[in-house]
Amino acid sequence: MVKRGWVRSGWAVAGWGAGYGGFGLGCALSGTALLGGAWPGWVVAGVGLAAVAAGCAAVRLRSARWLTGVLWVLCGLAVVAAWSLLMDVVTLLFGQAVDSVPAAVHKALAAAGALLLAGAARARRPVARATAPPAAPSSAPAVVQLAAWAGTLAFVPYVVMKLIWALGGSFAGISGDEVYASSVHNGASGIWLALERRGLDGTVLLAAIGVFLLWGLVRPWGQVFPRWTLPLRGRRVPRWLPLTPALIGAATLVPYGLAGIGYLALCETGVTEIRLGEFATAGQALQIGWVGMCAFAGYGVALAVATRSYWRRTGA
Repeated sequence: MVKRGWVRSGWAVAGWGAGYGGFGLGCALSGTALLGGAWPGWVVAGVGLAAVAAGCAAVRLRSARWLTGVLWVLCGLAVVAAWSLLMDVVTLLFGQAVDSVPAAVHKALAAAGALLLAGAARARRPVARATAPPAAPSSAPAVVQLAAWAGTLAFVPYVVMKLIWALGGSFAGISGDEVYASSVHNGASGIWLALERRGLDGTVLLAAIGVFLLWGLVRPWGQVFPRWTLPLRGRRVPRWLPLTPALIGAATLVPYGLAGIGYLALCETGVTEIRLGEFATAGQALQIGWVGMCAFAGYGVALAVATRSYWRRTGA
């Protein structure tokens, strides 16, 4: 017997697919660029149509096991479409404008769809398991906690580099004043510049929040509200609260970091030349690039591992 949530999730997926497909069709017909061109709008419309069909099938064919696989495939496509949403979120948090509003909206829609599709795929479980009482707060297995330590330590060189600049020092031959001048030239917001002038880099603050999220996923305190949250203390944390940023972060940082490491490796071996951008030499670009990409990839992989563990440990 299939859980009733399977039907509700089917309607949710169908509704999302209609909105997502309509958005893609509108972009395609109007020539609005998504992912570098107007043609991806047709792909988005096709994915939305497939989601509508899968959602309707979930409602009508409640026992069709093959639908679970279809939903996971569509979920994977949505994750790929939303992979850089985190960068847009960070940009908006510091009062800056995103490069493309339609592209940012598309990523947000894709991220929402990924969550709905994953929820629908997971909803197809036996009633006995679905109605079982929630498991007590628990720690992740030792290997997952080891991954969390690796992800935390991966950020250390990056944080040190950023703090050196924020405090006015030099790293890789670049001074803090040069970094600040570059931020001004690139149109950084007043919030970002004010933080830098006070020795606080915005990305360091976000890294601290990210590490907090990572350990919340692997330790029991990430499943129950702490004592200082007076009205909520002792209550279970809704699964979506940590899983939403965790899924977005993992989907963004893993491909970004791993692709960046691959690119830097090609540059180191002479297969291609690194783009200097605002750097004076290739050595500077490579040194700073390795620090950043290793941090993003290391943390991203650890976040993905911790997210999977949290999902499995807290599943109803």
